Amino acid sequence: MKDVVVIGAGITGLTTAFHLKKAGVDFTILEKSDRVGGVINSVTEQGFTYEEGPNSGVVANVEVLRLFEALGTCDIEVANENVKKRYILKSGVWEALPSSLKAAITTPLFTLKDKFRILGEPFRKAGTIPNESLAGLVKRRMGQSFLDYAIDPFILGVYAGDPNRLITRFALPKLYNLEQKYGSFIGGSIRKKLEKKSDEEQRVSRSVFSVKGGLIKLIEAITDQVGNENITFGVSKITVNPVGDHYEVNYLDKDGATVSLETKKVITTVGAYHLDKVLPFVEKETIAKVTALYYAPTIEIILGFNKWEGMVLDAFGGLIPFKEDRALLGVLFLSALFKDRAPEGGALFSIFLGGVRKPELCDLSTDELKVIIKREFCHIMRTKSFEPDLFKIIRYEAAIPQYEADTEFRLKAVADLQQRYPGLIIGGNLKDGIGMADRIMQAKALAKAVIN
Repeated sequence: MKDVVVIGAGITGLTTAFHLKKAGVDFTILEKSDRVGGVINSVTEQGFTYEEGPNSGVVANVEVLRLFEALGTCDIEVANENVKKRYILKSGVWEALPSSLKAAITTPLFTLKDKFRILGEPFRKAGTIPNESLAGLVKRRMGQSFLDYAIDPFILGVYAGDPNRLITRFALPKLYNLEQKYGSFIGGSIRKKLEKKSDEEQRVSRSVFSVKGGLIKLIEAITDQVGNENITFGVSKITVNPVGDHYEVNYLDKDGATVSLETKKVITTVGAYHLDKVLPFVEKETIAKVTALYYAPTIEIILGFNKWEGMVLDAFGGLIPFKEDRALLGVLFLSALFKDRAPEGGALFSIFLGGVRKPELCDLSTDELKVIIKREFCHIMRTKSFEPDLFKIIRYEAAIPQYEADTEFRLKAVADLQQRYPGLIIGGNLKDGIGMADRIMQAKALAKAVIN
């Protein structure tokens, strides 16, 4: 008998367990792989340190700060202050994304008509359609070119998604709330900055962060606190079933033996596509509303150069609007962002392909991908030769959940299940956001639901 069984040892499950441990709750974590961290994994090879999963997070809420302070054994690394700007590709040329109203008026990214629309944005009425698409919201308030060359590339960089399909209040709730609460993006942003904040809230810088040595150091630090003895690795065929006033959790261990646990509470943090098998007692019509969540496939290419002879790496990276009709979604300048990611004088890049609108690229062979990368990378990064010292291809069949029109039905189905089956708590990236800060915040909420 366990008080709580946590399914999944990714960042959400681990951080949830960290809070449970601090509260003295008896728990165990079940993990299908032989390691913790889920998609987070840092690799050092040939003098380069790269990530096989997310490359960074954002200090977007106080829970991120609290977690690092509570751990105390890993050093947060904030992105280099000198490379804060983001590039957007337009007509084959990198243009800096405006970071101020003045820059928005002078940039070549937006049409003259839309620059006037931006000036008038604070005076437009708030929308009245709760499930308005991100594209619809942005065109209504800022114009088509702002959608094409600001929001669309941003969405490609975060979701690898399509702003015509993403629902704003689920995919970008802070943007949605700016309009609903303050009536304006620009005016709302100014008013929020002027609102009184606690000392802790003032430290929420929204800076991009990693960890010295890679994000795996964060995972290792959390695991040290959780304790390996509380994690069972290599499990398969996990099923949860209600039995009276508790739950029976069955699984196969790494030797193929069946193991049964009894628990008062179960927390799932796995992908939505696993839940029909994990929760076999839920009727098909209900669970189908959850498992229908679409995860965009993507490919990440890691390129390392011992000696970099291309453009000056003076930015976070570059994003490529769908309108530009390129194969690449964007390029992160990782060695410019964080220290010790490449040899002195060298460079490390992370390139993304695929996503919602070009999933067919994920089916290309290694040789086909190399041809595309060579052609496009040399052009946009202004390098004459393409002889990387490190070339890695990382494929994700189900990478990023898309908060589209079915999100409202999914969230209602999850809420109904949790109400009908007390002690069943459903977490993971099927709700509450996809970023690391979102996962850390959700983990605190999951643990709090148990502790309370």
